[in-house]
Amino acid sequence: MNFAPAGFPAVRLRRLRQSAPLRRLVAETRLSVEQLVLPLFVRPGRKVRRPVGAMPGVCQLSPDELVTEARRAFEAGVPAVLLFGIPDHKDARASGAYARRGIVQQAVRLLKRELPDLLVITDVCLCEYMSHGHCGVVRADRHGARILNDPTLELLARTAVSHAEAGADLVAPSDMMDGRVAAIRAALDRAGFTETPIMAYAAKFASAFYGPFREAAESAPRFGDRRSYQMAPSNAAEALREVALDLAEGADIVMVKPALAYLDILYRVKTQFGYPTAAYAVSGEYAMIKAAAANGWLDERSVTLESLLALRRAGADILITYAAVDVARWLGEETGGRLSSARS
Repeated sequence: MNFAPAGFPAVRLRRLRQSAPLRRLVAETRLSVEQLVLPLFVRPGRKVRRPVGAMPGVCQLSPDELVTEARRAFEAGVPAVLLFGIPDHKDARASGAYARRGIVQQAVRLLKRELPDLLVITDVCLCEYMSHGHCGVVRADRHGARILNDPTLELLARTAVSHAEAGADLVAPSDMMDGRVAAIRAALDRAGFTETPIMAYAAKFASAFYGPFREAAESAPRFGDRRSYQMAPSNAAEALREVALDLAEGADIVMVKPALAYLDILYRVKTQFGYPTAAYAVSGEYAMIKAAAANGWLDERSVTLESLLALRRAGADILITYAAVDVARWLGEETGGRLSSARS
């Protein structure tokens, strides 16, 4: 039976599915190693590789081991890393976040010296450095404890400038304070870093998928939760307002986090704004695939690549994933060692 529209010949859609070369030829969406960013966790010490129990294959690394891991990723074709710091001291002003000899600042200097062509992105937040684990300055009041927005902006701006001074290629504020992009942009410009881009965690939701990350970054709040500053998972229109504000304040790249459970947000952000858009496949997404694969319930390679294709299909230009090195290897195997081209 011919289901083709009137005036058109019969359509045989399966003709172009008959072989792998044909399927690749007509693929609408492609994965490429150039789109990958590998998150890494750095802590003080030497020869330290502390495994993260909830994230198989992920470790907290001392700076020397960080270089080894970053070099392995770079040689596999991964062009960028995203750094998170775990300090040896925490306090109520997050002083380790903006210290000149802070752990991230040390790591950035070392990476740029050893791997100058590696793109180094730094997470700009305070939670790992705060004694209470929240992303901002806290004041106790009659309602308990409250996160103070504007005093936090000053510390975030100091942190971003210290990362740029160390040599960071991009800074990525993840705190979700109001006005943080404007404050960071102004501080970078005053310090002479007018060419340092900002990748804003623009639509960051208060998600249950972050659980394993809090073990990796040692950043779980000691009281309360982060719902007073991270977004409610129920709100899509608000996410677009957040993105619009960050772009108006000077963000160069916007991010949606988490990724796979928020494909609708990702699609709307890319469609409405058209700016370079990152998607963060977060720790919970990574851990679920690892756990299911370890139990033989699914094929890790196939599911990981399919999930990243979904992010690309929804509009992501940049894929932040803990599986970046494996993905780079798999893509190389699929293309016989030739890197696949990016989606046009």
